[in-house]
Amino acid sequence: MREKDIATKLLEAERTQTPIDTLTTTYPDLKVDDAYRIQLAQVSMRLEEGRKIVGKKIGLTSKAMQQLLGVDEPDYGHLFDDMLLMEGELCRRDQLIKPKIEGELAFVLKERLKGPGVNIADVYRATAGILPSIEIVDSRIRDWKIKLPDTIADNASSCRFVLGSRMVPINQIDLRHVGMILEKNGEMVNSGAGAAVWGNPAAAVAWLANKLGAFDIALEPGEIILSGAITAAVDASAGDVFTLSFHTLGTLNLKFV
Repeated sequence: MREKDIATKLLEAERTQTPIDTLTTTYPDLKVDDAYRIQLAQVSMRLEEGRKIVGKKIGLTSKAMQQLLGVDEPDYGHLFDDMLLMEGELCRRDQLIKPKIEGELAFVLKERLKGPGVNIADVYRATAGILPSIEIVDSRIRDWKIKLPDTIADNASSCRFVLGSRMVPINQIDLRHVGMILEKNGEMVNSGAGAAVWGNPAAAVAWLANKLGAFDIALEPGEIILSGAITAAVDASAGDVFTLSFHTLGTLNLKFV
């Protein structure tokens, strides 16, 4: 198994919207460490193509998703400049495979965070503000038939993300109790609060800083950190309109065409 070869297959699947077979079936010995090496091989290829890392995303922060995949900690992926959609920008469904929508809190950093030993207080100190965010996840693995190494290798199923236009200082928002409603075509499909993300979304960001610190990687000033889905992901099709409403953070819309 060559990490670069698998990374190439995943990138080609993304470019052609043609999913591949489940990696953990094709490579039964694929482990989490192997999967992160595949992800980093993808990162190197994207950087060589001229893309820029703008942040990180945290996945599998809810207990339900962890139980589903049989894990006890989150995972992470990289966010690139070409994944960011401006508020009001349309999302092209024909560029994706089988997208799903998640509502999240996005942290914008003003200070460097590097583990080990990063805690929630450090995250609060290092955060310039919080933005509402819609993450569009997609899987280059056929029919989302994934285990933990599959999604990690696939850059944590990263795809696109949208940020709201109003940033609120972190000390003016209760991260645990901030409420969220997600509507699809005018009907509420999900609701939840920040505490669904590992008890406190800031705890997920601290986990990420400590996880990356083990690889001598830091979270840098200006990076955007998507802290994890507050509710279950919702399927998206062409013509669908999603509205994400956060208490104190405002409303964010996204249309698929």
